Amino acid sequence: MKRILYEIAIGTSFALMATATFAAEPLPPEGPPRFPQLTFEQLNVYQKPLAEQILKVSSVGLAGPYNPLLRSPVLGQRMFDLLYYLRWNSSVPLRLNEMAILITGRLWRSQVEWFAHGPLAIKAGLSPEIVADLKAQRRPANMKLDEAAVYDFVMELSTQHRVSNETFARAKDILGEQQVVDLTTVTGTYVTVAMILAMAQEGVPPGKEPPFKPGEP
Repeated sequence: MKRILYEIAIGTSFALMATATFAAEPLPPEGPPRFPQLTFEQLNVYQKPLAEQILKVSSVGLAGPYNPLLRSPVLGQRMFDLLYYLRWNSSVPLRLNEMAILITGRLWRSQVEWFAHGPLAIKAGLSPEIVADLKAQRRPANMKLDEAAVYDFVMELSTQHRVSNETFARAKDILGEQQVVDLTTVTGTYVTVAMILAMAQEGVPPGKEPPFKPGEP
């Protein structure tokens, strides 16, 4: 009996500690980048082949997520290859793919993701009104059927960590099985990108205006 009470007490203590951890005060505002910006001339023989590929497609050069990823060039290459598929070879139409990236970037308040992909989404055919609604954290009005399916799917998966049967069935019916798998993967991959950016405190290129102003959620 004493042992049971002891185990209950220990379990309660851990639960209280976990609650205290999750209820901690918000972190202070972001500071300067944590990794000095690499230039091509500074790179070693393992980094340069990756950098050459990055410079052909990146709107932020070797900055953004690539600056920290170049510190781990084998991982960086794997990530680049995955991102290359998800950006240009995914079964998901580019307009919807960029929409999913924007939803993820907004949920994470990722300055670099939004800076890079906001213009790309509009160029891909997503209406500026939908982009503005996403930035304002509103469910966009006047979405097409496939856009609404993507929005509901990505938002449920990202905020509830599951997808309801109804939402899944609608996405599968409108998009098909392969697109549902690719949509899930692009969403999760850009969470990883957002985490790398947040860890490294990477910002938009010098002289450029951050999409989200101080004090904005």
